[in-house]
Amino acid sequence: MGAAVRYQPAEELEARLGDPWDPDTEFSYARCAQLDEREEFPAAICAQLDAWGVPGYYVPVQHGGRLDDYEQLVQLMRVVARRDLTVAIGHGKTYLGGVCMWVAGAKRQADTLGAQIRAGVPVSLGLTEQAHGSDLIGGEVAAVPDGRGGLLVSGEKWLINNATRGGMLAVLVRTDPAGGPRGFSMLLVDKRKLAQGTYQYVDKIHTLGIRGADISGIRFDAALVPESEIIGVKGGGIETILKALQLTRTMCTALSLGAADHALRLVLDFNRERRLYGRTLIELPKTRSVLATAAADVLISEALSIVAARAVHVLTEEMSVVSAVAKYLVPTSTEMVIADLTRQLGARAYLKEVYAHGMFQKVDRDHRIVGLFDGNTLVNLNSIVNQFRTLVRTYRRGAGDTAGAVAAFDLSAPLPPVDPARLSLIARAGSGVLATLPDSVAALRDAADQDPALKGAVASAERLAEAVDRVHDEMESHQNALADVSPQAFETARRYTLCFAAAACLGLWAHNHNALPTEKEQGPEGAQRPEGAQGSDAAGLGRVWRDGVWLRAALDRLLVRLGEPGGVDSRGAASSGGDGAAYEQLLSDLCAARDEGELFSLLPLRLAGRREEPQNTAEGMPC
Repeated sequence: MGAAVRYQPAEELEARLGDPWDPDTEFSYARCAQLDEREEFPAAICAQLDAWGVPGYYVPVQHGGRLDDYEQLVQLMRVVARRDLTVAIGHGKTYLGGVCMWVAGAKRQADTLGAQIRAGVPVSLGLTEQAHGSDLIGGEVAAVPDGRGGLLVSGEKWLINNATRGGMLAVLVRTDPAGGPRGFSMLLVDKRKLAQGTYQYVDKIHTLGIRGADISGIRFDAALVPESEIIGVKGGGIETILKALQLTRTMCTALSLGAADHALRLVLDFNRERRLYGRTLIELPKTRSVLATAAADVLISEALSIVAARAVHVLTEEMSVVSAVAKYLVPTSTEMVIADLTRQLGARAYLKEVYAHGMFQKVDRDHRIVGLFDGNTLVNLNSIVNQFRTLVRTYRRGAGDTAGAVAAFDLSAPLPPVDPARLSLIARAGSGVLATLPDSVAALRDAADQDPALKGAVASAERLAEAVDRVHDEMESHQNALADVSPQAFETARRYTLCFAAAACLGLWAHNHNALPTEKEQGPEGAQRPEGAQGSDAAGLGRVWRDGVWLRAALDRLLVRLGEPGGVDSRGAASSGGDGAAYEQLLSDLCAARDEGELFSLLPLRLAGRREEPQNTAEGMPC
């Protein structure tokens, strides 16, 4: 399946949702701002997603749904998240609620739950407790046998998304009083079947971001649930949830990508319309540098997200590493992008009713939670630290599933069905993505022999390969850090995520750039593109692929973020070695995507509305 076909459902959903700048559209920016101000759940918008059929994509095809491609699901959720994170998180929570069933549940259970989800029943996930937070083994919510085939559930789950609105919950319960790794089970609780008085809600928590979401809790008091509703084996709850989180952490990248899309578009528009010192802000070198580096960072995150989503299918045994890398790096990169863009927008970044319905300050507030749930940044870095020994040993042997990595890179390669049984808590064979790095660099070197524009990218790739070796040397010195992890080990893990992203970018480029049309196939400059092409070629690759523009900028940015000398720093200050031409072209591509009504992306799609522009945006401003 080609990328263009794979992204068709996302484009169809975007069209159905309508122009977000039209205040009469149900799922508009103005409407979302009003709901946020009132801290009101976006029920009507979620109903619109239900009517289109989004819940079907939360359910695997083998259980009656439409989920057979995680890359496709990421794009669907990105479409929703770029309009409003409250909606994306509030609605998408149902996937999180069902995922333990897809990983470990019996077919009878999973088919039944799938039917409920497709019918629009919200499902929640009850993991955390106020006294224990991320310490799942410390959980006190207990399920005690009643002697008649049932379990009596007692205790409180807290900070649970859709705890009140959800009809069903997958709850982590203590089934062995002694606790421990085998002392917990996942239990599917249907609130609609509980006896009156055996549960009550903990009030909605008022939050800084996603203010309309149902962040609340639930307290059970000897609530009777059939023991047959245990998901998987009794005592296997911790293992089940740790494997399930490998999938949900990967899906979280869609939330960050959507937030970055929205923030970047808002600030681009502002800088094209705002005049200072007799010029538009977009004409100022500082402004151009910040926008271009932000654009590069967004594409790095997208490349990593694409590879991670495809890895669910073809690198399943390595998802303990892939998901931790993606869940750490994509949200933190988006936070960095938003912070840099905030300085560009100035006071308007904090005001509600001055510019574009106050959506920038909203996306800033809303996105801060993405790095916290499904394992916060330190949890994910710690997961990588715990695998240092294996990752170092296998990297030096060139081990890892390289065939699976190539399948993750090659966007034309069909994705096999996901086999949840292949999920593992440890990537025993190492990282196939890192193992492909030498071949990807060699492919880039060969391409540069035919295209001089790629010469700078080759130099960056070779420097990155050297940095990857050094990072693995650092990892070896921390490979025994299992309990008391030092700050230096966490920093090394952070650097590892950037190395992984570099290998993902290089692999993605190496296995797809040949799908670009030749100059003859493109036709004469200025020729009319086929309707709907919008700067993309027949394979669905965006304009940023031409001359390796996105790769050149991405590799340069990754060198800077690794602390290597040269390049352009995060504040846009040029230094020797930076590919300034790539950044300038990337900014031009960003402006062109905005003007042609498409998503700025490696694999763009058409956006709803003739043009997405806030009120008073001037026409024809230079980029």
